[in-house]
Amino acid sequence: MMILSVLYFALMVVLLFGVTIFVHELGHYLVARWCGMVVDVFSIGFGPAIWKKKHNGITYKIGCIPFGGYVALPQMEPGSGQKKDDEKDAGEKAEERVFPAVAPWKKILVALAGATGNIILAVIISYIVYWGGKSYAPVENECIIGYVETNSVAYAQGLRMGDVIREVNGKSVGNWDSFILSTALQDDLLLTVAKTDGQTVQMPITTEEFMGGQMIRGIAPVNYCYILEIRPGSSAEESDLRPKDKIVEFNGIKLYSREQFTELVNQASGQQVPIKIERKDQTVEMQVTPRYDEEAKRALIGIVFNTFDVKKPWAQIKAHSMLIVRLLRALVTPKEARNAAGAVGGPVAIFQMFWLYVQTGLIMALWFTGLLNVNLAILNLLPIPVLDGGHIMFSLWEWITGRPVHEKIVEWLVNIFATLLIVLFLFLTYRDVTRWGAFRAMSKAVAEQPVSAETNHVPPVETTPAK
Repeated sequence: MMILSVLYFALMVVLLFGVTIFVHELGHYLVARWCGMVVDVFSIGFGPAIWKKKHNGITYKIGCIPFGGYVALPQMEPGSGQKKDDEKDAGEKAEERVFPAVAPWKKILVALAGATGNIILAVIISYIVYWGGKSYAPVENECIIGYVETNSVAYAQGLRMGDVIREVNGKSVGNWDSFILSTALQDDLLLTVAKTDGQTVQMPITTEEFMGGQMIRGIAPVNYCYILEIRPGSSAEESDLRPKDKIVEFNGIKLYSREQFTELVNQASGQQVPIKIERKDQTVEMQVTPRYDEEAKRALIGIVFNTFDVKKPWAQIKAHSMLIVRLLRALVTPKEARNAAGAVGGPVAIFQMFWLYVQTGLIMALWFTGLLNVNLAILNLLPIPVLDGGHIMFSLWEWITGRPVHEKIVEWLVNIFATLLIVLFLFLTYRDVTRWGAFRAMSKAVAEQPVSAETNHVPPVETTPAK
């Protein structure tokens, strides 16, 4: 079973990453054909081909190195009026070919098509994730703390459930995503926090390093306690709790998260306590008795929560976009550049994260695929000569000035930036490998995560109040 699981996870990772690369290159290919341009090669992956077929003058192949792909379009290059054919099969003699000129606007369309393909796929995925997840996520217009471990630095500094974080180092944060981004890029923070009693306080806190980025350990965002399933013969069934009920209060305490609920249930083991729910348009109060479960090693009432806290489709796309835009901005901001650079991952990190998300389930794996597609689209449009944005930049120059950039200048720029990207690729790969220990620990935690009768999340760690 272990071998089959590993094979399944590996297949899903390769498939989802492969689809991401395929739609990007397919975008270039389709628009190039529509514009009447010459296509030499359509390749998924780099290096020697593990599969290759030539049809109507176009070589289709799959390379042995899966970190990307390309469509060979000789007319995209300045000075393409004469081009040596490097894609001849073994034994065939290379020859000089002459191509008709291509209008700059057509080149721009072809360059944009790859990113467009990724965005289209990301939108499709966002709808699948939303419909498949049956979203029960809170509306994200505030950054509300849903859970705080009592033995954490955050608790010691005064963060509590229900607190709303308004600012990080003087900059407004409107939701949990923007808060996580702000904390990931800085070591020392000053939080502006609206407490549940109405006071607004300043709270200094130091972040901790985690896989290259920074984080505040021991806290979680607000989430809803929607019931997905009732266990037969459980206290929940006896109390007439039902699927789709939203638990809003337990034993007189307002709920901010499933983690908080799990902790409160355990504290009330063997006691009959009130529980308040929202059912359709009504608020209903009833009594329930948590019972100790030997297997779970804690008290349960016998419910399974809906834990798919996914946003609406276009909110997902916006969040994905803001993530990479914020990171790019941080890379050129002196105070944030060091931490931002530490948070950047290479191809190994991408496959590691794919592996983790595939283990958590298909919906979350698709969500990460959507994130990757949006990031790939934005990064490829950066005005760097070896990327799609570089082709757009050269084509705009040709469109405005009426003449292409000199071939030697393009060759010089491409060689320099290609070398820099290769060096960056190797460095990030090395750094990802050195972080393998942290990844293995995270992967093990995900793989061993128990599915309890109370929640699909790992139960909160038993903690003691901070002194």
